[in-house]
Amino acid sequence: MRFIFKTAYEQDIRLFKHGGQQFWYGLLGVALLAAPWVLDDYFLGQLTFILIYGIVGLGLMLLSGYTGLISLGHAAFLAVGAYTQAILAAKGWPFPFSLTAAALLAAATGIVVGLPALRVKGIYLAIATMAFGFIVEEVLARWEHVTGGNTGIIVGQLQMFGWTADSEESFYYVALVVAALVTLGVLNLLRSPTGRAFVAIRDSEISARSMGIHLARYKTTSFALSAAITGIAGALYAHKLRIITPEQFTILQSIEYLMMIVVGGIGSVHGAFFGAAFLIVLPQIVAMVKDYLPPAIGQATGLQPTIFGLVLVAVILFEPYGIYGRWLKIRTFFQLFPLYRRGLFRRQKAFMKSERLR
Repeated sequence: MRFIFKTAYEQDIRLFKHGGQQFWYGLLGVALLAAPWVLDDYFLGQLTFILIYGIVGLGLMLLSGYTGLISLGHAAFLAVGAYTQAILAAKGWPFPFSLTAAALLAAATGIVVGLPALRVKGIYLAIATMAFGFIVEEVLARWEHVTGGNTGIIVGQLQMFGWTADSEESFYYVALVVAALVTLGVLNLLRSPTGRAFVAIRDSEISARSMGIHLARYKTTSFALSAAITGIAGALYAHKLRIITPEQFTILQSIEYLMMIVVGGIGSVHGAFFGAAFLIVLPQIVAMVKDYLPPAIGQATGLQPTIFGLVLVAVILFEPYGIYGRWLKIRTFFQLFPLYRRGLFRRQKAFMKSERLR
């Protein structure tokens, strides 16, 4: 069992809490760098998708997991980033410049959505963001001379300053670098006063307001940053798919992203990548085992959505903290054995009287 004796405030906001974390994260970094030498192109492509979806998860986690604002329209922000990248890449913009433009335009779109949504919350906010997703999908389908309509846009290879990512390995390394930078940015944001204001708003808007936190400003900031991160993922997504159409950014896609962070572990950076791995790996597992199931089950058209739904219900009922929460329990069990108690992670709900009576 490791005990951390904190004697200064700086210890509480360190990026790595102790040397063990530095070792394991360093080992993970080495494994990711060595992946192209171990995996073939197919599995390397799946790992690239995990990195891209992990960035989407970070963006949605920042909004829903840390600020407590529900969004069912994040596929629209992904679409803004993807189409911006596709259009600017076709005009010859280097990738760093087009990526920045995709993030900024997605952030501006997030502000446009966030400002009207300040007056609503809960299920009404979810409906508002869902309506925004429908609007963006319709605009992409109708604005044919820019977006190509339902035909879509063919996206060229990723290029910057004379270098082209013309192989699966080279594009994987670009996605890895972008994912690492975004993750470090989110971790540093959460250690900052802005990140702590987000968490305060999530836990109690009344308490946050009483501490002087400007709710409108920080909610809008959360929408903008979340959309910008998702726009970055959209830029990578466009180059990975090589052709993008409005059908790839529907409300079902937004629901999948929300399910991704819930299953991975809402309220944790790790949960974004655990959920992304779940979203990529589960269809592969279903495809492998369906041949061994009875034909009435294995050949059913709704097998995969059914399994997704059952997993989501099981997570909500039996493991609300998601995959990352289960990992924490397993790790704590071995650290405290034989003194581990089943109720150690039991959720306790405490409400202020003013909130309970609302």
